[in-house]
Amino acid sequence: MQVQTPLPATRPKLPEAEKITINLGYVDLGQVDLLVAEGFYSNRTDFIRTAIRNQLSAHGEALKQVVARKMLVLGLQQFSAADLEAVRRAGEKLEIRVLGLATISADVTPELALETIGSVTVLGALHASPAVKAALADRLR
Repeated sequence: MQVQTPLPATRPKLPEAEKITINLGYVDLGQVDLLVAEGFYSNRTDFIRTAIRNQLSAHGEALKQVVARKMLVLGLQQFSAADLEAVRRAGEKLEIRVLGLATISADVTPELALETIGSVTVLGALHASPAVKAALADRLR
């Protein structure tokens, strides 16, 4: 007789990246393709990621100062219905400030979000249901 063990409860996997689209002139794109063809980069995406990282590194000190000044949470921040219920019980409102990814869980209703979230500032990406985003539209900065 074979006994099956239940699968452990898992959290939903958060995306590791956000897709963006850029427009490049033909000459710039041709130069990128030439560097890829010559083996400097494995593909266009590798070139673009490297260029972005180099610029972020060049402006690293300024970024640190702005993050501190604006009191931003750096990285990933997730808000569940349980988190927001605790905020409601405390009679408080959240001022969400994130540089990275802010996620408002699918179990959060628009009503709960309106009651507990005073403002949302996200530099990066905000993942929330369309209903919650619509409810918070006037609080998004």
